[in-house]
Amino acid sequence: MSKQFIVVDRIEDWGPFFPSENLISAEQYLGSDPSPELPAQVINLCRDYKYLGKGYYCSLLAEARGDRVIPSVRTINDLSRRRMYTLGLSALEKLVKNKKTHQGKSELTAYEFRIYFGTTVVEELQGLARQLFEIFPCPILNVGFKRVEQTWAIESVKPLSIHQLSDTGQDEFAAALDQFSRKVWRRPRRKKRYAYDLAMLVDPNEALPPSCKKALDNFVQAGRQIGIDTEIIGKKDYPRLTEYDALFIRETTAVDHHTYQFAQKAEFAHMPVIDDPNSILKCANKVYLAELLRENELATPRTEILYRDQGAALERAADLLGFPLVLKIPDGSFSRGVHKASNMVELKDRARELFQSSVLVLAQEFMYTDFDWRVGVLGGRPLFACKYFMSAGHWQIYNHSAKSSARSGGFETMAIEQAPAEAIKLAVKACGLIGNGLYGVDIKQSGDRFSVIEINDNPNIDAGVEDLHLGKLCYLRVMEHFYSEMERFRYGAR
Repeated sequence: MSKQFIVVDRIEDWGPFFPSENLISAEQYLGSDPSPELPAQVINLCRDYKYLGKGYYCSLLAEARGDRVIPSVRTINDLSRRRMYTLGLSALEKLVKNKKTHQGKSELTAYEFRIYFGTTVVEELQGLARQLFEIFPCPILNVGFKRVEQTWAIESVKPLSIHQLSDTGQDEFAAALDQFSRKVWRRPRRKKRYAYDLAMLVDPNEALPPSCKKALDNFVQAGRQIGIDTEIIGKKDYPRLTEYDALFIRETTAVDHHTYQFAQKAEFAHMPVIDDPNSILKCANKVYLAELLRENELATPRTEILYRDQGAALERAADLLGFPLVLKIPDGSFSRGVHKASNMVELKDRARELFQSSVLVLAQEFMYTDFDWRVGVLGGRPLFACKYFMSAGHWQIYNHSAKSSARSGGFETMAIEQAPAEAIKLAVKACGLIGNGLYGVDIKQSGDRFSVIEINDNPNIDAGVEDLHLGKLCYLRVMEHFYSEMERFRYGAR
């Protein structure tokens, strides 16, 4: 039987409930080693789930360790903004209007009810509670309604913490938790949708886009060559997204960004999408990747995860990794948020700066090389192999402080067969931990040692760079992957 953890911000938050041997603080869970036993069940009851806070990281590292956690990081992000959670609620709002939820409340203009693990004490809303829980699996949800003319509509769906519950609410929560703990953890049901057009999301003003204009034109031509009508869209086209069969995101992704909203909406509409929301979530955070790679025993530089409130962690990291070492903010990209510390003074200064925006920071062994391998992987198969050389006079590929336009180093693209087999094998295995989309794996080589630096969910494919060996075939393979996925969705072969 798998272990169960009940994670709370503070142990005293559990005071109103019966003692449990499964109870653990967020700090203890974040600092614990992964269990060698079966995947654990983790119920994350932290006081809040704000981005890069304790609650967020408890769910993030649980997923990296292979544990089954509620709420998941995806649910946390889905609930964080109104535009996110309304994506799946149109059908539910119709259900609300059809139910007589306003009986006896004709004088009110607003109404709220609680959902505990998919159940509610409001009997006539039990069906709605279950459907909301399937969309947003979260221990406690507070659902707000507002009156629209003569009916009620959903206004908000927000997570709550156990420390906010009244005595009655505590009783309702305890009963629901007891019932939920005996059940199999469920996943949301999905709708079927079949389509054949491709939307390619692009920001024409992006400073460092993942594909140049020529590459975008090549994608469009390759798609049309095999029967996919590919159209370039922008942020303003969000309301039109479901007019297409699939979505290809070709601007830099981030969790707190409209690219994630597009990916989320596409997945809700059951459209093939690259990058899918899970890939964005997993690849966006270097702490998650470090834990995931360690758990699956893939080679990486020696790595320590630093916790903001543990002062001794800096000294321990210095002893284990030596100087210089590298500090990374979890959600940086294009070498941003990555700093080198050459001594303890620099380490403390850099760490203090990074801890202002994240409760966890990554410390990593410094491995200087003249270049990094970048292996592109599509659908579990290698697509391209490049050497990215360091920026002149700098230790990274991108030097954002450089005053000249030449902020990045050179490159060398080659056939997959010409690249080291160990690097290709390592890249494919690493991507298998993320998903079945399009990824770019950065790998450092030191002699016969190959180490994964990070996995990128939105790798560069630029004309004259990553396509230098395959040419138009590079774009054609991406479009063929989309075509295959759309066929799979059309005929229901999941």
